[in-house]
Amino acid sequence: MSTICVSGTLEIIFVRTWWEYTPEDGQWFTAIYHWFNIVEGCAWVICSGLVLRRFLNHRQSRSEIFYAIAFLTFAVTDFVEAWAQSSWLIWLKLINLIVLFQLRRTIMSRYYPAAKLY
Repeated sequence: MSTICVSGTLEIIFVRTWWEYTPEDGQWFTAIYHWFNIVEGCAWVICSGLVLRRFLNHRQSRSEIFYAIAFLTFAVTDFVEAWAQSSWLIWLKLINLIVLFQLRRTIMSRYYPAAKLY
């Protein structure tokens, strides 16, 4: 019995699919959630491009390239989330978000202390 409980818990924590986009179901939440994630992913792609452009203009640190890549990978997770929400994706997004915040704090404080946006 405990093996079943542990395996069920691990399934919930790591592999469960919580939501899938099915346009045929006609649910308003499904459509809004799907398109919200697509728009959000596009916003992260734009942020990635802005960071990359700033790097190309100023060339302060190569870590800015990783910062741009972190934005881009976060965008990819939003595009994936537009089709399905799962436990592993939530963990990946959390790790990506932690990396983004750490890179932002380091880069902004060290190279662009007057900047506030990205």
